[in-house]
Amino acid sequence: MLMPKRVKYRKQQRGKMNGKAKGGTIVHFGEWGIKALEPHWITAQQIESCRIAITRTLKRNGNLWIRIFPDKPITSKGIGVRMGKGKGDVEGWVAVVKPGKVMFEIGGVPDQLAKEALEKAASKLPIRTKIVPRYQIGGEL
Repeated sequence: MLMPKRVKYRKQQRGKMNGKAKGGTIVHFGEWGIKALEPHWITAQQIESCRIAITRTLKRNGNLWIRIFPDKPITSKGIGVRMGKGKGDVEGWVAVVKPGKVMFEIGGVPDQLAKEALEKAASKLPIRTKIVPRYQIGGEL
């Protein structure tokens, strides 16, 4: 499962997801990519399920680039625990995704197969997405 090898601080605050993605907004490595249209936390399990769906569809041909990494720890307190007494334990890891961020890229396969693989991966994600070609600059998200 995806998670950082080590982090400087064990726990983080939740933060904000305002605005659009600052970088990673164009397909840079492959020919096709999945672009986020809404802000959301994407969990390590969701990223892994997308990776499996894509590699199975491509039958181990072509290349896959994962452009997001779950480096934010998410904490939660146990069930039935009273308020106070500090922050809960780390339960999992998420990647913060803002609108416009390209999350996955595929290259080296026919366009029809690439689109099919990306559609399967997009169905595993909790947000609206868009399949975009390489270097589509300008236009809407």
